Amino acid sequence: MFDIKDEECLRSACGQILGAEPDEKAVGLLLAYVESLVHWNKAYNLTAIRDPQEMITRHLLDSIAVLPFLKTDSLLDAGTGAGLPGLILAIMCPEMQVTLLDSSGKKVRFLRHVKRQLCIDNIHPTEQRLESFKPDKLPRVIISRAFSSLAQFASASRHLMADGAMLFAMKGKNPESEIGSLEEWVQVRSVEKLLVPGLHEQRHLVMMSAKT
Repeated sequence: MFDIKDEECLRSACGQILGAEPDEKAVGLLLAYVESLVHWNKAYNLTAIRDPQEMITRHLLDSIAVLPFLKTDSLLDAGTGAGLPGLILAIMCPEMQVTLLDSSGKKVRFLRHVKRQLCIDNIHPTEQRLESFKPDKLPRVIISRAFSSLAQFASASRHLMADGAMLFAMKGKNPESEIGSLEEWVQVRSVEKLLVPGLHEQRHLVMMSAKT
Protein backbone atom coordinates (compact mmCIF):
# COMPACT_ATOMS: atom_id res chain seq x y z
CA MET A 1 0.00 0.00 0.00
CA PHE A 2 2.83 2.40 0.87
CA ASP A 3 6.15 2.93 -0.88
CA ILE A 4 9.46 4.55 -0.02
CA LYS A 5 8.13 8.01 -0.87
CA ASP A 6 5.38 7.63 1.73
CA GLU A 7 7.97 6.60 4.32
CA GLU A 8 10.16 9.56 3.44
CA CYS A 9 7.23 12.00 3.64
CA LEU A 10 6.14 10.62 7.03
CA ARG A 11 9.71 10.76 8.35
CA SER A 12 10.14 14.34 7.11
CA ALA A 13 6.81 15.49 8.59
CA CYS A 14 7.69 13.94 11.96
CA GLY A 15 11.00 15.77 11.79
CA GLN A 16 9.18 19.07 11.33
CA ILE A 17 7.09 18.39 14.44
CA LEU A 18 9.75 16.92 16.70
CA GLY A 19 12.96 18.48 15.44
CA ALA A 20 14.35 14.99 14.80
CA GLU A 21 13.30 12.16 12.51
CA PRO A 22 11.73 9.04 14.10
CA ASP A 23 13.56 5.73 13.98
CA GLU A 24 12.88 3.19 11.26
CA LYS A 25 10.94 0.85 13.54
CA ALA A 26 8.46 3.58 14.53
CA VAL A 27 7.86 4.57 10.90
CA GLY A 28 7.27 0.96 9.93
CA LEU A 29 4.81 0.43 12.77
CA LEU A 30 2.91 3.61 11.96
CA LEU A 31 2.42 2.61 8.33
CA ALA A 32 1.53 -0.96 9.31
CA TYR A 33 -1.11 0.46 11.66
CA VAL A 34 -2.66 2.47 8.82
CA GLU A 35 -2.75 -0.61 6.60
CA SER A 36 -4.53 -2.56 9.35
CA LEU A 37 -6.93 0.33 9.93
CA VAL A 38 -7.81 0.49 6.21
CA HIS A 39 -8.51 -3.26 6.16
CA TRP A 40 -10.65 -3.33 9.33
CA ASN A 41 -12.42 -0.10 8.45
CA LYS A 42 -14.22 -1.80 5.56
CA ALA A 43 -16.21 -3.95 7.99
CA TYR A 44 -16.02 -2.12 11.31
CA ASN A 45 -16.38 1.53 10.22
CA LEU A 46 -13.69 2.70 12.66
CA THR A 47 -13.10 6.07 11.00
CA ALA A 48 -14.89 8.23 8.44
CA ILE A 49 -11.58 8.80 6.67
CA ARG A 50 -11.06 6.20 3.94
CA ASP A 51 -8.01 7.42 2.04
CA PRO A 52 -4.72 6.03 3.44
CA GLN A 53 -2.80 9.21 2.58
CA GLU A 54 -5.34 11.31 4.42
CA MET A 55 -5.07 8.95 7.39
CA ILE A 56 -1.35 9.72 7.58
CA THR A 57 -2.07 13.43 7.93
CA ARG A 58 -5.29 13.44 9.94
CA HIS A 59 -4.54 10.48 12.19
CA LEU A 60 -0.79 9.91 12.44
CA LEU A 61 0.58 13.44 12.23
CA ASP A 62 -2.36 14.96 14.10
CA SER A 63 -1.57 12.61 17.00
CA ILE A 64 2.20 13.08 16.88
CA ALA A 65 1.72 16.87 17.02
CA VAL A 66 1.09 16.71 20.79
CA LEU A 67 4.41 14.97 21.55
CA PRO A 68 6.45 18.16 22.14
CA PHE A 69 4.12 18.93 25.07
CA LEU A 70 3.86 15.39 26.48
CA LYS A 71 6.28 14.43 29.26
CA THR A 72 4.94 11.41 31.10
CA ASP A 73 5.47 7.69 31.64
CA SER A 74 1.75 6.85 31.88
CA LEU A 75 -1.04 7.99 29.58
CA LEU A 76 -4.78 7.34 29.43
CA ASP A 77 -6.44 7.94 26.06
CA ALA A 78 -10.13 8.49 26.79
CA GLY A 79 -12.48 7.63 23.94
CA THR A 80 -9.57 6.34 21.89
CA GLY A 81 -11.70 4.93 19.05
CA ALA A 82 -9.26 3.43 16.56
CA GLY A 83 -6.37 4.24 18.90
CA LEU A 84 -6.09 7.98 18.32
CA PRO A 85 -4.01 9.55 19.59
CA GLY A 86 -2.91 7.01 22.22
CA LEU A 87 -1.74 4.13 20.03
CA ILE A 88 0.28 6.47 17.83
CA LEU A 89 1.91 8.06 20.88
CA ALA A 90 2.70 4.60 22.26
CA ILE A 91 4.51 3.71 19.03
CA MET A 92 6.53 6.91 19.20
CA CYS A 93 7.29 6.49 22.93
CA PRO A 94 7.76 2.76 23.65
CA GLU A 95 8.84 3.51 27.22
CA MET A 96 5.42 5.05 28.01
CA GLN A 97 2.55 2.85 29.24
CA VAL A 98 -0.68 3.78 27.43
CA THR A 99 -4.21 2.71 28.35
CA LEU A 100 -6.55 2.85 25.34
CA LEU A 101 -10.04 3.32 26.77
CA ASP A 102 -13.23 3.03 24.75
CA SER A 103 -16.77 1.81 25.40
CA SER A 104 -17.11 0.28 21.91
CA GLY A 105 -16.36 -3.44 21.83
CA LYS A 106 -15.55 -3.52 18.11
CA LYS A 107 -12.99 -0.73 18.48
CA VAL A 108 -11.31 -2.42 21.44
CA ARG A 109 -11.18 -5.69 19.48
CA PHE A 110 -9.41 -3.86 16.68
CA LEU A 111 -6.90 -2.40 19.14
CA ARG A 112 -6.20 -5.82 20.64
CA HIS A 113 -5.64 -7.16 17.14
CA VAL A 114 -3.15 -4.38 16.40
CA LYS A 115 -1.38 -5.03 19.70
CA ARG A 116 -0.90 -8.70 18.78
CA GLN A 117 -0.14 -8.15 15.10
CA LEU A 118 2.43 -5.39 15.60
CA CYS A 119 3.74 -6.58 19.00
CA ILE A 120 3.13 -3.24 20.71
CA ASP A 121 3.56 -4.24 24.34
CA ASN A 122 3.05 -0.84 25.96
CA ILE A 123 -0.62 -0.42 25.02
CA HIS A 124 -3.50 -1.71 27.13
CA PRO A 125 -6.85 -1.72 25.27
CA THR A 126 -9.73 -1.50 27.75
CA GLU A 127 -13.47 -1.62 27.09
CA GLN A 128 -15.05 0.79 29.56
CA ARG A 129 -16.53 4.26 29.90
CA LEU A 130 -14.30 6.99 31.28
CA GLU A 131 -16.82 7.96 33.95
CA SER A 132 -16.69 4.49 35.54
CA PHE A 133 -13.03 3.66 34.91
CA LYS A 134 -11.11 2.92 38.12
CA PRO A 135 -7.53 1.85 37.40
CA ASP A 136 -5.21 0.40 40.02
CA LYS A 137 -2.78 3.24 39.34
CA LEU A 138 -3.89 6.73 38.32
CA PRO A 139 -2.46 8.06 35.04
CA ARG A 140 -0.27 11.15 34.98
CA VAL A 141 -1.92 12.47 31.81
CA ILE A 142 -5.42 11.89 30.42
CA ILE A 143 -5.71 12.80 26.75
CA SER A 144 -8.66 12.88 24.38
CA ARG A 145 -9.76 14.19 21.05
CA ALA A 146 -13.15 12.50 21.31
CA PHE A 147 -15.09 14.78 23.66
CA SER A 148 -17.30 17.45 22.14
CA SER A 149 -16.65 19.92 24.97
CA LEU A 150 -13.92 20.67 27.49
CA ALA A 151 -16.49 20.72 30.29
CA GLN A 152 -17.66 17.18 29.49
CA PHE A 153 -14.09 15.91 29.35
CA ALA A 154 -13.17 17.50 32.68
CA SER A 155 -16.33 16.26 34.39
CA ALA A 156 -15.87 12.67 33.19
CA SER A 157 -12.20 12.68 34.27
CA ARG A 158 -12.54 14.36 37.67
CA HIS A 159 -12.41 11.13 39.71
CA LEU A 160 -9.02 10.30 38.14
CA MET A 161 -7.39 13.63 38.99
CA ALA A 162 -6.88 13.23 42.73
CA ASP A 163 -3.15 12.68 42.28
CA GLY A 164 -2.53 15.81 40.20
CA ALA A 165 -3.17 14.39 36.74
CA MET A 166 -3.20 16.68 33.73
CA LEU A 167 -5.93 16.76 31.09
CA PHE A 168 -4.88 17.21 27.45
CA ALA A 169 -7.79 18.06 25.17
CA MET A 170 -7.15 18.06 21.42
CA LYS A 171 -9.30 20.62 19.63
CA GLY A 172 -9.60 22.33 16.27
CA LYS A 173 -9.93 26.10 16.59
CA ASN A 174 -8.97 27.81 19.84
CA PRO A 175 -11.95 26.92 22.10
CA GLU A 176 -12.20 30.22 23.93
CA SER A 177 -15.96 29.95 24.53
CA GLU A 178 -15.59 26.42 25.93
CA ILE A 179 -12.88 27.57 28.31
CA GLY A 180 -15.24 30.20 29.65
CA SER A 181 -17.82 27.50 30.41
CA LEU A 182 -15.52 25.32 32.54
CA GLU A 183 -16.41 24.72 36.16
CA GLU A 184 -14.58 26.62 38.87
CA TRP A 185 -12.45 23.65 39.94
CA VAL A 186 -10.75 23.38 36.52
CA GLN A 187 -7.57 25.34 35.84
CA VAL A 188 -6.43 25.90 32.26
CA ARG A 189 -2.64 25.71 32.30
CA SER A 190 -1.98 26.45 28.64
CA VAL A 191 -3.48 26.50 25.15
CA GLU A 192 -0.95 25.57 22.48
CA LYS A 193 -1.25 25.76 18.70
CA LEU A 194 -0.21 22.45 17.13
CA LEU A 195 1.86 21.98 14.01
CA VAL A 196 0.41 19.32 11.69
CA PRO A 197 2.32 19.32 8.37
CA GLY A 198 0.02 19.05 5.37
CA LEU A 199 -3.13 19.96 7.32
CA HIS A 200 -4.57 23.34 6.38
CA GLU A 201 -6.79 23.59 9.43
CA GLN A 202 -6.24 24.84 12.96
CA ARG A 203 -5.31 22.42 15.73
CA HIS A 204 -4.93 23.30 19.40
CA LEU A 205 -4.04 21.49 22.61
CA VAL A 206 -5.72 22.61 25.83
CA MET A 207 -3.85 21.54 28.98
CA MET A 208 -5.86 21.54 32.20
CA SER A 209 -5.61 20.41 35.81
CA ALA A 210 -7.64 20.58 39.01
CA LYS A 211 -7.08 23.70 41.08
CA THR A 212 -5.20 23.09 44.31
